[in-house]
Amino acid sequence: MILSARPRISPKTASLRSALSILGGAVLLCAQLNRAQAALPAASPPARSSPVEKVIIDTDIGDDVDDAFALALAVKSPELKILGITTAFGDTETRAKIVDRFLGEVGRPEIPVRAGKPTVAKSPLTQQRYAEGGQFAKAAHADAVDFLLEQIRRYPGEITLVAIGPLMNVGAAIDKDAATFHKLKRVILMGGCIRRGYGDLGYTAPVGAMAEWNILNDIPSAQKLFGAGVPLLVMPLDATQLKMDEVKRAFLFGQGTPVTDALTLLYHQWGQQTPTLFDPMTIAYLLQPELCPVKAMRIRVDEKGFTRVEEGAANAEVCLDSNAEDFFRFYLKRVGSE
Repeated sequence: MILSARPRISPKTASLRSALSILGGAVLLCAQLNRAQAALPAASPPARSSPVEKVIIDTDIGDDVDDAFALALAVKSPELKILGITTAFGDTETRAKIVDRFLGEVGRPEIPVRAGKPTVAKSPLTQQRYAEGGQFAKAAHADAVDFLLEQIRRYPGEITLVAIGPLMNVGAAIDKDAATFHKLKRVILMGGCIRRGYGDLGYTAPVGAMAEWNILNDIPSAQKLFGAGVPLLVMPLDATQLKMDEVKRAFLFGQGTPVTDALTLLYHQWGQQTPTLFDPMTIAYLLQPELCPVKAMRIRVDEKGFTRVEEGAANAEVCLDSNAEDFFRFYLKRVGSE
């Protein structure tokens, strides 16, 4: 039996085959790694932190209860850095003590509170007993106008002033230092009435334009604000007659948090049934501008306190309508949370 000789492989050929084998294994491994990587969920991009909005809130808290609801939304919103809260109109010291107690009870006592110059009181404060209770109220408060101007100088172009009361402090700041006031980033105002007066909820009988409370109680200061040249966003009666019905109140007051407990007490001292949340729309707009779309307009405040629309270059952006259900869905979820 003759056996055929096995062909001999040269060392060069053997080395080539070995290299090819190693290369093939590497290609296979890469393919397997690629398949495994493709099966993994895509990595989320690093979260971008939104810039914090510096705000000062100027309020006449203590009459109607909507100011307290606005402060509640502000302190529950980490997007806002509240530089301070100033009080205006009537007994400004008692108003400041209401804010002191509210901030202390909700765990924000570090926020500065300043009082504007007192004016003649036209009616007793419905929530005065709240100011007289608790242990957080301060004996006295520094001047609101000086504080406002100091903060603008410290943060030029960065501060949003939220004005939810009569405009005494605003007018006084413009008189004292208009150049500094002009360095505000913007003013968001609850005030005025363009087409729909008090009681016109969009489904009721139409009510024509009228002088709104915050404008009416200091017409000269309102005129100064609309002529100041500062970016101005206006939330008038047309968009802010937001009725908080019994179902919504029961939900909010039943949450049992420090914020909702404070609101519950202030609501009962207010002594009426259904609050209208005029003022909170200013804070809601800061957080969710789509809740109150604005339109550029030229507004003049006349000698009777009416906010008249005129021809000419716009001096304000005005919200003429809002969706109440969208607003309350946002508000209740935010303020009612832990």
